[in-house]
Amino acid sequence: MTGARPRIGVVTTSRADFGIYRAVFDALKARGLDFGVYVAGMHAAPEFGRTETEITRAGLPVIDRLETLIASDTESGVAASIGLGVSAFGYSFTRFKPELLIVLGDRFEMHAAALAALPFRIPVAHIHGGEETEGAIDNALRHSMTKLSHLHFCSTELSARRLRAMGEPSDRVIVSGAPALDAIQTSSPLSAEEMAERFSVPAGDYVLVTFHPETLAEDGAVEAADTLLGALDRFGAPVVLTGSNADPAGRALSARFRDHAAGSDAAVFVESFGAPGYYTAMRRARVMVGNSSSGIIEAAGFGLPVVNIGDRQKGRERSANTIDVAATPDAILDGLRRADDAAFRARARTADNVYGDGETGPRIAAGVEAFLQAAPGVRKRFVLDPS
Repeated sequence: MTGARPRIGVVTTSRADFGIYRAVFDALKARGLDFGVYVAGMHAAPEFGRTETEITRAGLPVIDRLETLIASDTESGVAASIGLGVSAFGYSFTRFKPELLIVLGDRFEMHAAALAALPFRIPVAHIHGGEETEGAIDNALRHSMTKLSHLHFCSTELSARRLRAMGEPSDRVIVSGAPALDAIQTSSPLSAEEMAERFSVPAGDYVLVTFHPETLAEDGAVEAADTLLGALDRFGAPVVLTGSNADPAGRALSARFRDHAAGSDAAVFVESFGAPGYYTAMRRARVMVGNSSSGIIEAAGFGLPVVNIGDRQKGRERSANTIDVAATPDAILDGLRRADDAAFRARARTADNVYGDGETGPRIAAGVEAFLQAAPGVRKRFVLDPS
């Protein structure tokens, strides 16, 4: 740990956001901006693959390492983790207080950091605000983070319109695109030999599954996983299952996938690929299925057909590579067959990605630099009529 006080602090809480941040880190470095990372959430947890090692390998300056998760994915456990996260970030900010804090997305661990910054009068820059995911608690967390933030980087114009409708000043709302698309354009895939050696993943022709609990649904996560696994068995292709997030019931869902893979010759379970491995898995998959934001945002960058299940991502903008289906065995199987059709695969290969052009990192870095130069502080006005 550096023990230093950087101008910019970036909060990373999981393998997912760390991979998305890479273009932002590169762009901040290119502008000579002083930054470091707060490592929290799933990174330090053994059951999620100890992904903090990726940060060490990347050589990024670490401001602080925070324990913010308790080993429970019940509703009360998640609520306790939120409280622990606020407390941990509050203590960290007493020692290492940045001039600007960058957060990303909609996770409860990120929300804890933004909330803790409030009494310290730390301006917050939020990436991926204004999006909609009606089937998850993340939706409320994301919009709450908007009101805790002072600078906004939106992936689309529709997302920016939502923020302006929430009273955010237009000069603080920047349509930047999604930073993950930058990494897709610049990342080098792992070889088939590396994927087989590190993750036991076949060379291709598999279905990639990234599935998380639908946290506002009535049905349980394990029951939903069994529904999906039943449809995959009927589809008959090799399957690569990925680990779930630290959502309510997320650990139980991952355990179900792990057990299924252990008893099947046609399935592999990977707790955490890391960004290079995950992007390689997407690049070589036949079809992707689940309810992850990566299927909505990143998959179009690979021309990958996606079957999106249920309401977790309801409200997010779609590219032409996506098929939405209900969370029933027949609907999922029908979606897989449609996505695997040659005509749809050709459509997916040429689909434009509505989330940007792969030049997001420089836009975010430029916006951050301008904000720091202007030094507007944490006061912001509520714009009643954004039109």
